[in-house]
Amino acid sequence: MKENLKLKELSGHSTRLTDPVLLAREADNRSYLMHLENRFLLLNFNLEAGRDCPSEMPEGIHEGWEFPTSQIRGHFLGHWLSAAAMHYRETGDMELKAKADAIVRELAACQEENGGQWVGPFPEKYLYWIAAGKPVWAPQYTLHKVFMGLLDMYEYAGNETALRVAERFADWFYEWSGKYTREQFDDILDFETGGMLEIWVQLYEITGDPRYRTLMDRYYRGRLFDALLRGEDVLTNMHANTTIPEIIGCARAYDVTGEEKWRSIVEHYWQLAVTERGTYATGGQTCGEIWSPMKKLSARLGQKGQEHCTVYNMMRLAGFLFRWSADPAYLDYQEKLLYNGILAQGYWHSSLSHGFTSPYPKEGLLTYFLPMQAGGRKGWSSRTKDFFCCHGTLVQANAAFNRGIYHQSKDTLYVCQYIDSEVRFEAGGVPVTLLQKADPLTGSAHLSSDSSARQSVLEDTRRYPSNPDCLAPCLRIDVPQETAFTLMLRIPAWVQKEARILINQEEPLCISRTSCFVPISRTWKTGDVIRILLPRAVTSCPLPDRSDMTAFLYGPVVLAGLCEEERTLFVPDPSHPEQVLTHDNEREWGSWKSTFRTVGQERGIRFIPLYEVGYEAYSIYFPIRKETAPF
Repeated sequence: MKENLKLKELSGHSTRLTDPVLLAREADNRSYLMHLENRFLLLNFNLEAGRDCPSEMPEGIHEGWEFPTSQIRGHFLGHWLSAAAMHYRETGDMELKAKADAIVRELAACQEENGGQWVGPFPEKYLYWIAAGKPVWAPQYTLHKVFMGLLDMYEYAGNETALRVAERFADWFYEWSGKYTREQFDDILDFETGGMLEIWVQLYEITGDPRYRTLMDRYYRGRLFDALLRGEDVLTNMHANTTIPEIIGCARAYDVTGEEKWRSIVEHYWQLAVTERGTYATGGQTCGEIWSPMKKLSARLGQKGQEHCTVYNMMRLAGFLFRWSADPAYLDYQEKLLYNGILAQGYWHSSLSHGFTSPYPKEGLLTYFLPMQAGGRKGWSSRTKDFFCCHGTLVQANAAFNRGIYHQSKDTLYVCQYIDSEVRFEAGGVPVTLLQKADPLTGSAHLSSDSSARQSVLEDTRRYPSNPDCLAPCLRIDVPQETAFTLMLRIPAWVQKEARILINQEEPLCISRTSCFVPISRTWKTGDVIRILLPRAVTSCPLPDRSDMTAFLYGPVVLAGLCEEERTLFVPDPSHPEQVLTHDNEREWGSWKSTFRTVGQERGIRFIPLYEVGYEAYSIYFPIRKETAPF
């Protein structure tokens, strides 16, 4: 048996997010969820049930993949319900819950009109078409989203009706799937099933009904899973997000059953998809939704790079693997994808002010893909005209950012991500509160021209005359009595030089390792403060198959060079191309900025965090040449 720590994630009401950037994303997401009208979210379900029969398409109808003629119409509603449930679990937002509860009631009514089982947004015959070999666009992918939304509404928002609807819907699948031989059903499983396996695992865990265990066995996709266990490369040039949800189902199955085969499938998949294949500097993969060949990314720097859906789902998969192993490498992976995927591909807002203007819009909702080509531009979608698959993962990914920050094992708390927040947990039966807040190291609270003008004279204004290039999270303990427990403090992979940990300003503990946890065990009292200093710097990240093509990062954040075409950088030392970047506009008011410019080049390039790029042309990867610039 492999060691299985089964760390418990502390989320929901136990973790309160206070990070202003992430809270703003959650607010944008909630606003979008509330903006979408129930009638149009439910339209395809009501059309199928005969409960809405307009003589012409109503104004405001959702278009794109949600239009009534699309074969995967209705997929977004399941994502919407999941996002609403997640946000409610974090915040207790009763207005959003009321909207979601009303939608569940309407789905229950549709189910009754359809005869008591079917609650899909299209006819049952779509699934029979698959069995008959007739082309149809991924009906089970869509129906998985419906199930997912219903079960999340039950698990996170306590909606009993949602569970009843899901169970009755599952009855249809139990009867339908039992009509085929193993070989016939394997042929059906070769058509995209989304996360249907995960649904049967959830229902089995919730109810204990053996029929759902039978469905788990029927949805065991042996042609993929067994090949993974044999170590075969079944991913190169294959569609990426078809298989990730299936593997998440395996991960969930291991959690529920403890059977080693499920965990082995997941670990083999990760080895094949990430460890052996390599990633872009962003942490993501895929071009045109396809897995690249092993460590061969240079020929796939296209317009349709890194898909948002794969980002969200691979972050979920990394979460399972971390909870089983406590390996911080999975947290490094999630951190990269948070900044360079989730934040870079959704809910962008212009920061222009004080009379500065731009010919471009002031905001962007979602970019399905993240262009990797030189001089690429993000393609921002509309609020109701597109509804790509990634609209769904957009609202889920931004629903509740308090997930994954803290985990617990007995009397040990793992501080996994450095995000302003507050967590409540118990150690030895004693309630503990830990408050995390980053010290900006600015010595000033004057954040803009219209903020408070308080300007205390503080030591930091003299200690850090220039950008300190350091993240400085501080943790404060609050307990009713002195209590012994262990804090596991993560030292990220991106840390440069020595990290330092100070407790109540005592002699610092210096850490030279990275991508590790540092255990701090002691008897804690109220007012104890842990200060963590994590040095960061610009680093380079070449392509796995092109050492002369590199990207630049500042800590975990990819820097985008603002330029319209590919530009070669001339570097005196190819082993340290990051030396051609220097801070640019390093401070505004009371904030250090993460912007840079090139030095020693014929034409300069300005670099900004990838997640700050809106409509500008940008490049991530740059050819480098060992010589002084020819000018």
